[in-house]
Amino acid sequence: MSGPMRLVVLISGNGSNLQAVLDACHAGQLAAEVVGVISNRLDAIGLERARRASVPALALPPTKGQPRRGYDAALASQVAALSPDWIVLAGWMRVLTTAFLDRFPNRVINLHPALPGTFPGTGAIEQAYAAFQRGEVTETGVMVHLVPDEAVDAGPVLAQAVVPIEAADTLATLEARVHTTEHRLLVGTLIGLARQAEGEKLA
Repeated sequence: MSGPMRLVVLISGNGSNLQAVLDACHAGQLAAEVVGVISNRLDAIGLERARRASVPALALPPTKGQPRRGYDAALASQVAALSPDWIVLAGWMRVLTTAFLDRFPNRVINLHPALPGTFPGTGAIEQAYAAFQRGEVTETGVMVHLVPDEAVDAGPVLAQAVVPIEAADTLATLEARVHTTEHRLLVGTLIGLARQAEGEKLA
């Protein structure tokens, strides 16, 4: 790999994790370049974050009745054209099929606001908070993992961090703390991948 690590970030909403990655690149903390941002939603705020950072931003909403695999094949073509080293799912709210994943083996990573094996799918923070209120858990967390197949939030874990749930927490305070942890863990994981690539290049 020559030059900075090339990242394509897939988003569905606000893009706060995308912003953390863009800021880390801009500050020189992360030796990477976000070469494209794609959203499945036209109104995703993250697209505006990308444009403000002069990163190519594309909305690719599914068309009515479009099969999932057909959408994923079209998405894969858009992503492949950007020649990424890694595809980062940062708040991407669609389960990708093998029509996408098989084009980028071991190069798709996902950020999920829960610890491995707990609270898969959407609403993970809400699920953890409800479980805490029932006395079932005292903590939740964040993980970054590879996405090798269509299993939801279940690929090999690259990094994880525990987020304790405090007695005084509301859902809003817990969400804020989880999001802060997400930003730190995602950027830290990407820094590690960039250093690993740099080491392989020098070896």
